[in-house]
Amino acid sequence: MRDGFGLSDSEISEFQDPEKWLKFFPPCGVEDLKAFGLGCDWRRSFITTDMNPFFDNFVKWQVRKLKSKGKIVKDVRYTIFSPFDGQPCADHDRARGEGVQPQEYIVIKMEVVAPFPSKFGSVLKGRKVFLAAATLRPETMYGQTNAWVLPDAKYGAFEINKTDVFILTHRAALNLAYQKYSRVPEKPTCLVELTGYDLIGLPLKSPLAFSQIIYALPMLTIPTDKGTGIVTSVPSDAPDDYMALHNLKSKPALREKYGVKEEWVMPFEVIPIIKEETLTVGEFIGRKVQEAKPLIRRKLIEAGEGIIYYEPEMQVVSRSGDECVVALTDQWYITYGETEWKKMAEECLSGMSLYSDETLHGFEHTIGWLNQWACSRSFGLGTRIPWDEEFLVESLSDSTIYMAYYTIAHFLHNGDMYGASKSEVKPEQMTDDFWDFIFCDGPYPKSSDISSSILKKMKKEFEYWYPFDLRVSGKDLIQNHLAFCIYNHTAIMTSNKYWPRGFRCNGHLLLNGKKMSKSTGNFRTLRQAIEEFSADATRFSLADAGDGVDDANFVFVTANAAILRLTKEIAWIEQVLASDSCLRTGPPSTYADRVFANEINIAVHRTELNYRDYMFREALKTGFYDLQAARDEYKFSCGAGGMNRDLVWRFVDVQTRLITPICPHYAEYVWRKLLNKEGFVVNAGWPVADAPDLTLQSANKYLQDFIVLMRKLSHKQVSGSNKGHKGTPVTLITGENKLTGLVYVNEHFDGWKAECLKILQIHFNSDTRTFSSDKLIQEALQKSSIGHSKDFRETLKLCMPFIRSKKDEAIAIGARALDLTLPFGEIEVLHENLDLIKRQIGLQELHVLSFANPDARALAGPHVKQIDRNPPFPGSPTAIFLTY
Repeated sequence: MRDGFGLSDSEISEFQDPEKWLKFFPPCGVEDLKAFGLGCDWRRSFITTDMNPFFDNFVKWQVRKLKSKGKIVKDVRYTIFSPFDGQPCADHDRARGEGVQPQEYIVIKMEVVAPFPSKFGSVLKGRKVFLAAATLRPETMYGQTNAWVLPDAKYGAFEINKTDVFILTHRAALNLAYQKYSRVPEKPTCLVELTGYDLIGLPLKSPLAFSQIIYALPMLTIPTDKGTGIVTSVPSDAPDDYMALHNLKSKPALREKYGVKEEWVMPFEVIPIIKEETLTVGEFIGRKVQEAKPLIRRKLIEAGEGIIYYEPEMQVVSRSGDECVVALTDQWYITYGETEWKKMAEECLSGMSLYSDETLHGFEHTIGWLNQWACSRSFGLGTRIPWDEEFLVESLSDSTIYMAYYTIAHFLHNGDMYGASKSEVKPEQMTDDFWDFIFCDGPYPKSSDISSSILKKMKKEFEYWYPFDLRVSGKDLIQNHLAFCIYNHTAIMTSNKYWPRGFRCNGHLLLNGKKMSKSTGNFRTLRQAIEEFSADATRFSLADAGDGVDDANFVFVTANAAILRLTKEIAWIEQVLASDSCLRTGPPSTYADRVFANEINIAVHRTELNYRDYMFREALKTGFYDLQAARDEYKFSCGAGGMNRDLVWRFVDVQTRLITPICPHYAEYVWRKLLNKEGFVVNAGWPVADAPDLTLQSANKYLQDFIVLMRKLSHKQVSGSNKGHKGTPVTLITGENKLTGLVYVNEHFDGWKAECLKILQIHFNSDTRTFSSDKLIQEALQKSSIGHSKDFRETLKLCMPFIRSKKDEAIAIGARALDLTLPFGEIEVLHENLDLIKRQIGLQELHVLSFANPDARALAGPHVKQIDRNPPFPGSPTAIFLTY
């Protein structure tokens, strides 16, 4: 931080005060975002702690509102807890383990039968000592044959109360200590340090076990970061238990290695306990496992033979660096998951735009499991809980509806994000009635002395912006902050007219395909990227980094290439400006003009859709890359006639507007300095465009594909290739030969191809873009003229690949793929572009002929056999090259 911000050692020490962070970094962030070109109403900036008295007042109203509706309660609950911080550790307080919840187990108290081994020492004499085994399946305890311990693991005998001692891992003991199971609260007391070897062979009396005594045996695969390090063995329902017991029984050397006696193992057989999800033994015999499980759980707890135990589902590390536990805490909770409230949240979600199935499923899953959430903490930055000022509102709960605060912030802050400047409104004037009036359609706030004109302006501002159409945030917040946003809006703003309309969630940002890391040097701040690449090249590369919820990838090569592309485009525009008089005047009239004008219209419409869906990479493709490719194609297609002046200037105008959201500095330079337009392009509006002519687009694609094919065939002829192909060359061309092309076109599918298409048309559902079964299509083929022909089997070999191809095409573009003709005249398109084709391929003459015309076929002379071997069909003409 010192190097990055040029701070001295004495200035660094000032950051021991939390408020120094608030005063130093937000203004830096504002300046960096301004340099980035962010379009923002900075009047609405604010700090979300009690340093800002206006926002502090807002949050207090929010939590009072929730409490008055019964949505905040004080209760004793299990929660992820940081021993170092001495308070619950919510998602935003975690360095690792965001989203991890407490996991419930039942600890089975397996009593060690006296006399105790000498290793236990005298300190355990007279105490009840238990191996504490954590299980998720108490209903299987009827099938116990033994207990498992990890020989090399470190265990301890921990004092639970005046009489009971649990043997388990130190990690599990720490969790228990924070759940009221320790002689000294929150501090486990270890009476004896033990290893797994010390526990092997201990005789045990275990709840629900059919054998009066079972033994502790060695297992080498017990994890010590899950459970208690002690495991009950139920070989009938656990393959690992079965194999471990089998190995001890069948391998004397293994028993000898760990000092296991035969009588600890050999008498114990597998006990079947469950069949078809039904208990076959015990008090609850005949009951389904799902039904019996809670009954057995309660039986064990009531009998004092088991206790409830929680630990994190996976490791959680707080930002302070300590490993978190699960604590039983008495604190304030928000009652997410309450039945009626959950229904309201689901109703809100059903009406929202989420832009991806992954995001939708994430919200559905979260709302499905989300339950009471600890909303208070003991220290940190934030707002004090107004009715219990010992606690603060935790950071994921104090800003769930702050989008509403944005709508009126500029009235309160007067340009000061800290709320310290003089304003017409004072924090003490903002009563609960005030907030209810602004945000909840409450009655006029008689308890507030704010002027009615200001109140009406605030109300009008809120109603202008709400409900918000979009909130953009990280996908990692779906499981907490964003789900809270939905819940809180439905509770506080009970009218669904103010409920959220949409979230657009994104992933994290990779740098050159790797996770950003200061330690490896693969790291850039926004300011560093701007200084290295410029703001627009940075924005260009960010737009190109990826759409959707996957992690985006900022690539240096892309940013550097953007600098070159934008610079070259400016140079091209300047060149065109300088040669304006050389451009063709008059209205667009040629085929190339029509195609280019259509491509501009396509770019406008598709780019608008991509921006609407926040698909910035796709917007960059359709509004910049594709449009430039169309411009380059147009320039070449025009040849000596030159480009149309009106179209060129429309292209520059449209491209500038389309790229503005991504590269605003570049766009403003082109708009004002090169095009000499009035005002700013950012205010110029979206370009107006005619509806795209998709038939013309298809015709042009056909033309370009045809030129590529002809060029390949011509090249083969020049190089002397003799391989058979449509348009197989006849004579090796020399410099003295003149090349003439004969192109044969068949604009209608006929014969077996036409029959196949007619059958597919009957069996295609254009609404769902699906076909009948292959069996039905084959039966139709057999009943058709194809099926009645003598060479049916040979024709069928040709039909099936054609049918597969056309089915794929119809699924992709719809029913028009099954038409017997193309949507445009092939001969007309080729005739209109004879000069372009000849110029691109190097032909002296080119003739476009109908395959159905016998006189045209005669022009091929002896090469007509080549046409018959490779007959043309719609979309695929056949070319013959002749030399003279």
